[in-house]
Amino acid sequence: MRQSRLLVAVSLLALLGGDTGCLFRTRAVEIRTSTAKLQTASRQELLDRINTEAAKIQTLNATVDIATSVGGEKKGTITDYQEIRGYILVRKPDMLRMIGLFPIVRNRAFDMVSDGSEFRLSIPAKNKFYVGHNNVNHPTGSSLENLRPQVIYTALLLPAIDPKTDIAVLEDSSELIYDAKKKKNLEQPDYVIDVLQHEGDDWYLARKVIFDRTTLAPHEQIIFDHKGAVATDAIYQVYQDYNGVKFPNVIEINRPQEEYSIRLTVVKLVINEAMRDDQFALQQPPGSQLVDLDQSDQSASSNSASGAAETNSNPPKK
Repeated sequence: MRQSRLLVAVSLLALLGGDTGCLFRTRAVEIRTSTAKLQTASRQELLDRINTEAAKIQTLNATVDIATSVGGEKKGTITDYQEIRGYILVRKPDMLRMIGLFPIVRNRAFDMVSDGSEFRLSIPAKNKFYVGHNNVNHPTGSSLENLRPQVIYTALLLPAIDPKTDIAVLEDSSELIYDAKKKKNLEQPDYVIDVLQHEGDDWYLARKVIFDRTTLAPHEQIIFDHKGAVATDAIYQVYQDYNGVKFPNVIEINRPQEEYSIRLTVVKLVINEAMRDDQFALQQPPGSQLVDLDQSDQSASSNSASGAAETNSNPPKK
């Protein structure tokens, strides 16, 4: 029996070693992986990069160009608004002011301030003054009314990772990039830091920080809500050194649930200059209509609860 198996094996090898073009063919494998020179780093080294850069910035004064798009699959259309000039002031731990100007005439299109918890938004063209908390509990039909300053603050300043409250896990991943020389999409390895946080007894994925392996700079931050859905997807490009601080000159902020995106292009940037409290003060313009978005949230919640109660009290007829 053993001899018979040996004869079969020898015969098969002889067959494959001869002219066997009719039995198999060799094909070239298309290279789909980037050949860019990659850098390596440990989990701790990546955490140190995030925390070191975060500690370098205490205030930020930026002149930016603001491009906004509204809409998506839910609305069925996307509206791109004309790019406008704007100014952003940031002071840690939570203060932000953002002003947008109409093109040519340079009148204020909007003026918005936040202390991290509550915000105020003035839109002179509508003669409206919005107030409310930074959380959007019930998104309205108007995407821009769902805009909250804290979204911009968190996207601008990559938060440090606190070992007392956060668990950081290193993920070896990859993404598709466009190779301009080869004129096609290629897969390129990257590093991902997954940040876990807890609320009560539950842990949840709070955000992902994705690093470009060619520079080891963060080029994307994905923030999740407590249900695991993407709340904010921020993309960072064109880093520049500002007196020892590396900061991206192009920041794209996407909010898929409210269906709007904002692209900020830095024109001028000053880091760590002294800022006064009155630079973050915004009073309601005389004669403007006050809109409390928290009351809108409560009304939406009440209507939702009333609708659910009515449905339960009036079951469908069989």
